[in-house]
Amino acid sequence: MGLPVRAALVQAVGGPFILDEVELDRPGAGELRVRVTASGICHTDLTYRAGAGRFPFPAVLGHEGAGVVEAVGEGVTDFEPGDAVVLSYYSCRACGTCERGHPAYCERGYAGNFSGARPDGSFPMRWRGAPIRSGFFHQSSFATQVLAHRHNAVKVDRAAPLELLAPLGCGFQTGAGAVLEAFRLQSGQTLAVFGVGAVGLAAVMAARVAGAASILAVDLDAGRLELARELGATDTFLATEPELTKTMLKRTRGGVDFALECVGLPQVLRQAFDVTRPLGTCGLLGLPSPEASEVTLSMTRLLYGKRLVGIIEGDADPKTFIPRMVALHAEGRFPLEKLSRSYDFEAINDAVHDMEARTAIKPVLRMHGGSTR
Repeated sequence: MGLPVRAALVQAVGGPFILDEVELDRPGAGELRVRVTASGICHTDLTYRAGAGRFPFPAVLGHEGAGVVEAVGEGVTDFEPGDAVVLSYYSCRACGTCERGHPAYCERGYAGNFSGARPDGSFPMRWRGAPIRSGFFHQSSFATQVLAHRHNAVKVDRAAPLELLAPLGCGFQTGAGAVLEAFRLQSGQTLAVFGVGAVGLAAVMAARVAGAASILAVDLDAGRLELARELGATDTFLATEPELTKTMLKRTRGGVDFALECVGLPQVLRQAFDVTRPLGTCGLLGLPSPEASEVTLSMTRLLYGKRLVGIIEGDADPKTFIPRMVALHAEGRFPLEKLSRSYDFEAINDAVHDMEARTAIKPVLRMHGGSTR
């Protein structure tokens, strides 16, 4: 019999989160059992709840967990009970892509992150006696205890503010990593960010850290644009502004060195591409819906040396990049607290509502207790 823990399940596509007891396996080889202290809610969780992953429900989602190691499985020597950890995405650390320093594009990444199962196809949790999808990003952190893998756990100081650090595992890593790792933006260069939610605002903060000469932010919400200015944006634009592209090109005298699309909409990607200067790079971060995933671009403008790249998880290695973000926060240069709002685990549907209503940028769930015993 497994360990009884409390989890937030989705029973059907688009359904609400329902809190109930599930049974959690013992940790297997390479795995850690983690008592979850907090978990961020990411746009990807909501997209998969809406059916993007096409995997069967019921399922336990969540992939921005942080907590304390309770037990370790066979072969785990780099973690021990009592360690504080931030959980991120899974990578095998052995394929050619991982060995080249790009674990976000791991050849086994889909099975370990998006299938809802462990990489071997098994499920860590059972509900009402039946296995359920519960290995989302090899964690499914919407639960009081989870099984993670040593490859997607990052050790932090035991006194670290885990509730604040939990979203580093995905959303903040994606935005900041795109700027600092994928683009490697240098002092004096320029960046435009389309969509200043959690990912886009992390990109703004990272660009300020890197010494960008100008940081342009675009969003539908004037309040978020005001926060973007507080965090480092030098110019802000409402997405509804007439002739937005022309205005931005004029403001930047021909375009920016780098642009980021953080929304997942074809028309926004086209805008980001169009404001990228010749020899510049436009990056796609937003997760598109299956119904709107094709974009039309100017082949002529591509000929001028422009590059369009897709970026997963900021092309960052969590083992080194999460400690870098933690250090920047400690220095006061990455103010996570300005983006996060805490909710009790039992209020998960309220947190989701606020996120969808755009009144909360990064909801973070506070877990209470571990097992239901």
